Amino acid sequence: MYDGTPVAVVGNGPVGQTTALLLARWGLRVILLDQRPGREAVGSKSICQQRDVLDIWCSVGADRIVREGLAWTTARTFYRDRELFSWSFADPGRSALPACVNISQSRTEEILDECIAAQPLIDVRWNHEVTGITQDDDGVTLTCGSGKLQVAYAVLCAGAKAESLRQQLGVTFAGESFDDRFLICDLRADLPGWETERRFYFDPVWNPDRQVLIHPCPDSTYRIDWQVPEDFDADAERADGRLDARIRMILGDRPYEIVWQSVYRFQSRCADRMRVGRVLLAGDCAHLYAPFGARGLNSGVPDAENAAWKLAFVLHGWAPETLLETYHDERHAAAMENLEITSATMRFLVPPDEAHWSRRRALLDAALADPAKVVHVDSGRFAEPFWYVDSPLTTPDPTRPFTGRPPRGQLPAPGPGIIVPDAPVHGGRLRELVRDGLLLLTTTDSVGLETPAPHRVLSLAELGLDPSVLGARPGESWLIRPDGHVAAVLTDSRSVPAALHRALTGS
Repeated sequence: MYDGTPVAVVGNGPVGQTTALLLARWGLRVILLDQRPGREAVGSKSICQQRDVLDIWCSVGADRIVREGLAWTTARTFYRDRELFSWSFADPGRSALPACVNISQSRTEEILDECIAAQPLIDVRWNHEVTGITQDDDGVTLTCGSGKLQVAYAVLCAGAKAESLRQQLGVTFAGESFDDRFLICDLRADLPGWETERRFYFDPVWNPDRQVLIHPCPDSTYRIDWQVPEDFDADAERADGRLDARIRMILGDRPYEIVWQSVYRFQSRCADRMRVGRVLLAGDCAHLYAPFGARGLNSGVPDAENAAWKLAFVLHGWAPETLLETYHDERHAAAMENLEITSATMRFLVPPDEAHWSRRRALLDAALADPAKVVHVDSGRFAEPFWYVDSPLTTPDPTRPFTGRPPRGQLPAPGPGIIVPDAPVHGGRLRELVRDGLLLLTTTDSVGLETPAPHRVLSLAELGLDPSVLGARPGESWLIRPDGHVAAVLTDSRSVPAALHRALTGS
């Protein structure tokens, strides 16, 4: 059983904050370390948070993120001044949470800080740079400026620049950097009709042969993201009035205020290992993506949840330590899929040579005349949960084969490896029921679970849940993990023990 030895979380950004809060929610003591002297509220940074991430934050008391965020519903893609296509989020479960909200990362961190301050199990230590990391069978030793810390496990959420710690663990971080640069401006302005839409423009007259992305944010603020040449000089452009002219091409003569401005390049990288013994890597420390599709923080927070419930089950004695290896299995597979999707987007947005540029122009021209061509136009596939259909924890169901990625904005049908829809049930939401342990949803009263782990067995009827929301058939039982993913769909009560064993061991 858990002996009270703390888990260290290295990095007090939103992924580290979420990891600490989730571990504490499972009753574990946490030391949250960061090399900075304190919180730096600089810029909006990551702004798009999808429903599954909002659901995780609600589970740790950070529902203000939902209330304060701006919900948007429609993504439109244009070529020059003509719309090519649009899509809207699907919601098969009729969730009470929006499909996505835009809110600045700075504000998200403030809200998570307030939740952490109210959690006595979390010990926040600023000015603690972790310079060394070693481990043995009994725990992890972290070397900081103030000395050494002995902890049971460590989760590294220290961001992209944690190269020294990755090297000490023997973890590589291979990938590529893109030459083109991107200019971000957060502007406060009045843009009627744009409040709930994400707009993406290929080759507009106000940014020839490149892209512009516009996102609405709270308080009449808009994130505008221009692709700019490699030699772009932001200071010179602002000084001589070209930045104002660039903004005026979009806003016209409306008054505006620049809230924040930055120029950056994108990288695509992934650690070769996300678990090294008693150390887990999460968020930007483990993977970096181009942001078209908002797959950075929307992948880091699920890393945190996956790590937290598995560490809790191991430390409390509810599952063997082998469960931790499935953190790498599942989240590395998710990282590689995100890398594949975002890298394909970047190859379309930033073609590597003139031949690829010509093919892109030809495709965009053809898409104006032939709507069937738009499926090949890549303006970014928005973040979605990873589907653990090939996970060692998942018991396959041959009658529910996974058919691959659905169309933009859509979700696959529920089944093994798929996260359950966030459907309303008596007294709340279905996803709220899965956070405290294992859940067995039944269509009959004759099935049970035998495990020391916290668990519940509930019938669809007593929840008031229509079986069609899951596609549940008579006589079936659905085993749900603490992160809402389906571990198994079972038709025979005799198969429950084997599915349960697999869901807790990976074997």
